Amino acid sequence: MHEPNRTITTPATRYGDPIHRPRPVEPHTLLLPQDIPPGVDWVTLPNGVRTLAYTHPHPAPTREPEPARAEPIPRWARTTALLAPTLGGGIAAAGFGISYAAPGVLAMAEALWATVALIAAGALTPLLLRATRRTGGRGAGPVQHITQNITASGMFGRATGTLNQR
Repeated sequence: MHEPNRTITTPATRYGDPIHRPRPVEPHTLLLPQDIPPGVDWVTLPNGVRTLAYTHPHPAPTREPEPARAEPIPRWARTTALLAPTLGGGIAAAGFGISYAAPGVLAMAEALWATVALIAAGALTPLLLRATRRTGGRGAGPVQHITQNITASGMFGRATGTLNQR
């Protein structure tokens, strides 16, 4: 008679792949229900295999009600509480900055007033010179008037004009 082949050949796959290279079935030791230690129970895995695993004991229900849980702090309150010190620190820093800058600001204000006075003196000087020239300066002649008439036709027309002296 022909003896069956005892060796199994499988294609080369990755090590421990449960589909292509299953592990050989080993004889299991039988555990009776009284032999299972506490905290261990039969569980069903997602692939349908039942096995022993450690489990968490379920707490016994208590008779007294649970204390009321505090409601969580709203997000706007937390944000405001975190921004308050930042805003206060910014105001304090601005106060220190202004106190250090105050002497310089006062000096700049005085410099600006000096500039205003200089501009006013520069604008008044020509007016005073004109007034003195008209009232009684030496060799003041008659004032001449020149009239100019300019006409043009169309948007890009050439302008022509006449000068009249009196």
